[in-house]
Amino acid sequence: MAPVEQLQLVSFQLGPEKYGINIMDVEGIVKVEDVRPIPNAPAYVEGIFNLRGDIIPVINLHRRFQIQAAELDEGDELLSGFVIINLDGVQLAVVIDKVDRVVSVERSSIQRPPEMISGIGAEYIEGVVHRDETYLIILNIRRLFNVRELQQLNRISS
Repeated sequence: MAPVEQLQLVSFQLGPEKYGINIMDVEGIVKVEDVRPIPNAPAYVEGIFNLRGDIIPVINLHRRFQIQAAELDEGDELLSGFVIINLDGVQLAVVIDKVDRVVSVERSSIQRPPEMISGIGAEYIEGVVHRDETYLIILNIRRLFNVRELQQLNRISS
């Protein structure tokens, strides 16, 4: 019997949906910090912040994909913040409404995304996994930004 291939995902809420990204692309999760705006930055760049001496661009996927922010109660607000990701040496902070947990999914349980998922376009989605009466949308963060955008984000952080 072949071993079951597991994928570890960091799951979080963004608007009404739950998303997951490969844990290998995640460097950490931090509380919302003091973000300084950048003049003439793309609309989805909220600004920059200092993380242990590194200047990190803050990406707002709500703006990028016109997603309404989730309505959170006080307890949930404690779980909001940034997921720090590393895309080919470029560190980015992605704004999330609420961190959930690390989940393991079997690769064989990942289904193709439905044609119409609210918010983020299907081209950025690796697949969907049904979990706990709902589904988890697996983002392919490497497709979220094209090469030119990554170069621009890298210049922001240097």
